[in-house]
This record gives sequence, C-alpha cells and structure tokens, in this order.
Amino acid sequence: MEQSQALQNWNTDKNNTAIASLQAEVPTAKLSGEERSAILLLALGKDFGEPIWESLDDEEIAEISIAMSKLGKVTTTQVEDILARFISDMSISGAVMGNFESTESLLKQILPEDRVNLIMEGIRGPAGRNMWEKLSNVQAHILANYLKNEYPQTIAVILSKISPDHAARVLSLLPDDFSLEVIQRMLAMEAVQKEILEKIENTLRREFISNLSSTNRTDAHETMASIFNNFDRQTEALFMGKLEDVDRDAAERIKTLMFTFDDLGNLDGSSLQTLIRAMDNDVIALAIKGTSDKIKDLFLSNMSQRAAALLRDELENMGPVRLSDVDEAQMTMINKAKDLEAAGDIVLAKDGAEDEFI
Repeated sequence: MEQSQALQNWNTDKNNTAIASLQAEVPTAKLSGEERSAILLLALGKDFGEPIWESLDDEEIAEISIAMSKLGKVTTTQVEDILARFISDMSISGAVMGNFESTESLLKQILPEDRVNLIMEGIRGPAGRNMWEKLSNVQAHILANYLKNEYPQTIAVILSKISPDHAARVLSLLPDDFSLEVIQRMLAMEAVQKEILEKIENTLRREFISNLSSTNRTDAHETMASIFNNFDRQTEALFMGKLEDVDRDAAERIKTLMFTFDDLGNLDGSSLQTLIRAMDNDVIALAIKGTSDKIKDLFLSNMSQRAAALLRDELENMGPVRLSDVDEAQMTMINKAKDLEAAGDIVLAKDGAEDEFI
C-alpha cells in the first residue's frame, strides 16, 4: 500500500539524536522517523491506522512502539504538521514502483549475490510458484489479448496450468479457429519438460505480470481521496487547507477524485430510488438534515408520497443534531452508493462529469 510505503520511508529515516522530548514542541523536521511514525499512527487511531500496522514487520512495530512510549505530550500543531507532511509525501511517493525485479536489483547492490539469491528464492519459492494462481486472477480479456500473439503450443501449456473455468473464459475470447487449434494441442499434449515450463514462467513473469502490476498500481491520490472521504468535514477542511499550503496541485487532484454527499444529487432517478430503498429512513433524514433545500427536494421527489410525508415529519421533529452525526449518516449513504455501483445496480457520477452513451 502507498500509505505503508510512505510510513516505512519515515521509519527508516534514522538520525543520531536520542528520542527528543516533545514537551517543548520540537520542530517536526528534527524528529526521528520512528517518532514521526509514532505520532502519525496515534493520530490515525485504530480504524485508519490498522492497515498500516498490519503491513509492518515485527522489528518496525517494535521501533515505533518504543518511540511511541517515550513521546510524552504531543501538541495539536505537531500532529497537524505531521499529517500534512505525510499526505504530501504520499503524493510524491506515488511514482515509486516495487516488484520482484526491482527488489532483486536493489538487493544485489547491497548484499552478496549468493545471499540475494537465497532471499529472493524464499520470496518467490520454487520457480513459478504462485505464477498460475496469479494468471487465474487476471481478467480473461486481458490475458486473452496477451496470449493471442503467442504460439498455440505455448498457449496450450499456459491454459493447462490455470483453473479450468478461467481457461474456458480465455478460450472463448480467442478467434474460433485459433481456439480450436489450442484445444487440439492441449488434447495431444504430454508431460512438459521442466526447462520449457520454467522458460514460459520466466517470460510471463518478466513480460506480463510485472507490466500488469505497473499498469494496475493504485494511484496515491485516489487512495488519499478515499481517506479524505472518511474524514468528518472539519478534519477534512483542516488537512485540505494544510495540504494546499505545501502542495496545491496534490490538493486539487484529491478534491477532484473525492466523492461527496452532494454528488449523490447527480444520480439519475432510477439510481437514486435504488439507493433510497437500500437505506433506513432515519439515516436518510439525518444525512439530508444539513443539506440544501435542492438536495432535500431531490430525495423527497424520488420517494413515494407516503415515504416522503414520513420523512418530512421526521425532519420537522428532529430538532438540532450534532454535525458529526450528520457526517456519519452521509458517509453511510456514500458507502452504500459505492457498494451498489460495484454490484452494477446504480451509476455514480461526480458533478460536471461527462458520460458517453452508446
């Protein structure tokens, strides 16, 4: 994950100073990597910090835990500065790509080759282990597009090694005559020599899997937009302002990628009705409590007369509510909308987005 990579970069930022006393508000630039990591994880708490903790090894966890236990009082200014710097560092580190080949190349510059070979063999396992599992998880049309330029015999070997259901999908996407030839090769195929199988595996790893990983890597800005979407509006405004001060371009890109509650106003009638049916009335009432009359009317107009009347009554009798409760209800609806989109039940569109129809 991009977050854990940025954190590990901090954590390995060693310096020769002892753990600083934070009672006097030491400038964040003078804090060690472990101290900055400790403050960040304390600020993120369990829900946001858990994925990062899970990505660290035991030694990193121990180093951060030691620093955390010696922090003392951390000021609001320090926390804000560290979070803003972390967001900025994530945007910068988005261009870094780690894979098997780059790791091996780096280790060979540091360690003896025999040690590197032993380490990498432990990571990869016997030649090609997990290669076929990876191919079975590649979308069928992507794999078929790659294989269509290979020899039928090579394709026969590859399809014989992946799961039958996935092989069937790939075959159905190849030209009919070509697929038939591959099928015939598979029927006539005998045991494949180990050397030939290793050659195919190495070619797939070098030319296909590594390129596929590079193409599909998660954009750091998309990851951060998802995190910002889960902030309450006060925290979001605070850190967006901090980020604008240090990296305006990154802040603007994150804003563009964020999906807000107001974006639900761009749903077509059918999609909005599907979302409304999936939500409890009290959640909808709380979510639209702090919205404009336009958004309220949009929701009410897409409900049955009875449901709309009940919702109006609930809004009138609700009284003052905490902003944090409104934020939570809105986030519940946003997450439900994303789940419905992933299931193909609705189509989401941000404000100003242009869709093409065919």
